[in-house]
Amino acid sequence: MTLSRRLLVLALAVLLLGGVAAALVLRAAARADQPREGGPTIAAGEVTLTQRDRLAFLNTAQGPHRGALASVPADAPQAARTASGLTCQRFHAAAGTGVCLSSTPGALAQENRAVIVDAELRTLRDFPLAGTPSRARVSPSGRFAAWTVFVSGESYGAAFFSTRTSIVDTRTWVLEPDLEKFAISLDGRPYSAADVNFWGVTFAKDDDTFYATLGTAGQTHLVRGSVSRRAVTTLAQNVECPSLSPDETRVAYKKRVARGASLWREHVLDLSTLREVPLAEKRSVDDQAVWLDDRTLAYALPSDGAVDSTDLWTVPADGSGAPRLLAPGAASPARLR
Repeated sequence: MTLSRRLLVLALAVLLLGGVAAALVLRAAARADQPREGGPTIAAGEVTLTQRDRLAFLNTAQGPHRGALASVPADAPQAARTASGLTCQRFHAAAGTGVCLSSTPGALAQENRAVIVDAELRTLRDFPLAGTPSRARVSPSGRFAAWTVFVSGESYGAAFFSTRTSIVDTRTWVLEPDLEKFAISLDGRPYSAADVNFWGVTFAKDDDTFYATLGTAGQTHLVRGSVSRRAVTTLAQNVECPSLSPDETRVAYKKRVARGASLWREHVLDLSTLREVPLAEKRSVDDQAVWLDDRTLAYALPSDGAVDSTDLWTVPADGSGAPRLLAPGAASPARLR
């Protein structure tokens, strides 16, 4: 067989294999678009971020509109869902502003972006992400949006992972691309290290104060930060993915309860006394919880029998009661008021 003929055969084989792979992908996508018996009812419709008394979240249920931002009545979270045309990996919204962390297939790798949307879900700005979407949060006024991504290729070896966290001002579009550039005060002393990581921002109402997790030297710390001063101060240890209560007196967070393992327990920390209360949810929660009101938290847990879906659960914030299923096949909740 001549060289040219061999090359032709090889090219045809590559095309054939590529066609088979594409067909398998399309077949898998078609299966994912088939509604699962007993799953939530969902249909396309109008979703806006100014709808009152609604709960918005990402629909993770198998079937049409998988990954779409959807909404339901806040007092009937398992009612029929209205799905928008916006799809995200992570989402949060407040005061008519939303942040959508999206991932789309690219020629060589996923293309990840942070998309800032208005109340009608129209894109205002978007920003390339340095890694895989992890956390997203909008300040109560809608002025600031923050996001965290997992990154690879850093020059140091972090204990578990490496992150990058950014904050953008949605009025001026000034971007703080990396909180690692902020000044750090750890236990009252200036601190710097090559392995510093930040993740899980949550904002106060003053359009300046935020809380986040600082990871360094194998420890995690709750920090209080100032956007304008570009500085953070540590407050407590073993705090991850904080979420500030609406009355700004407490922080909900996940606390590592097994050294070296991915096992967390949800707690609430009183910011004035630093007294912590373990919540009734005893399963390991790997999420940044959301306060539905001053008494109730919502968070995602993996769905039973579905490795690529989560359900939303709620639990009282004072340590009483028991976990309760809020919405199956859902993630990234935001209470619209």
